[in-house]
Amino acid sequence: MNRTKFLILSVFLFVSAIISAQSNLLNAKVPQDIGKKSLEKLAADNDKPLEYGFIDDRDIYWSKIVWEYVDLNERLNLPYYYPIDTMRISNDRRSLYDTLLRGIKQGEISEVYDDSYFTAKLSYQEIQEKLYRRDTIAEGIDVLNADPYADISEYIDIYNIDSEHIEGYKIKGVWYIDKRQGEMKFRLLGIAPVAQDVQTIGRDDIGDINEKLAIFWVFYPNARQVMHEMKVFNPNNAAFPISFDHLLNAHRFSSLIYKEENIHGDREVKNYVKGNSLFQVLESEKLKENIRNKELDLWNY
Repeated sequence: MNRTKFLILSVFLFVSAIISAQSNLLNAKVPQDIGKKSLEKLAADNDKPLEYGFIDDRDIYWSKIVWEYVDLNERLNLPYYYPIDTMRISNDRRSLYDTLLRGIKQGEISEVYDDSYFTAKLSYQEIQEKLYRRDTIAEGIDVLNADPYADISEYIDIYNIDSEHIEGYKIKGVWYIDKRQGEMKFRLLGIAPVAQDVQTIGRDDIGDINEKLAIFWVFYPNARQVMHEMKVFNPNNAAFPISFDHLLNAHRFSSLIYKEENIHGDREVKNYVKGNSLFQVLESEKLKENIRNKELDLWNY
């Protein structure tokens, strides 16, 4: 376990011993003060992401870029899915999808792309087109044919991609060995929410199509401040939530490697292990094991 993971785990274990509470609960004079940071708390907090620091290319002994899929149906990954109902939740608690989308809308996240190689940039309007669809049903078309100026709003179906429709995330990151510190580290490069294509939702005329697509790719270093400001519920101590940035950088999620950089044009596992989901999972675990063995072999003589 590298030093960064050890520090994050130590902090998590330390705060889990404290009683459950809400932020500023014990110092509040009126109910409106609950959840607000006092001036003393703001002065004491170093409320910014932990800087990565400069890594010279000559200090990288070995590296491997991998693409992983984080399934939100798994228990360990639930903090990235909830809350999906934000009506009674504070503004600093949102799902990972809502956090990314709000950051893009407000211009705090500007490096958004259509692919994991960060070549085709997307605007917020282009993203919205991927999240929204309007369909006019057959009755509405008949009404329009009879009267082109008729009101057909009741014959229009609207489909949106919201937080509850997000099924997972694709993660792009690099594992590398820093020969100066003699340890393996993980650096997150990109993240993309995955959902069913909005053009196929509610359509029976195109068969059983359930393809999951990455809606957009965010270059993660550009989103770290937004990820740090949004907090994840801590079940052991509500007064000390954990940020998305801490969780993601600590690689605190369950995932499967579906692709790694390779000589075959970064082909995916499913392209060379075909027709058997179990063997694909085993291949993913083999890729993970190869990465872990690199760090173990570093200390074998």
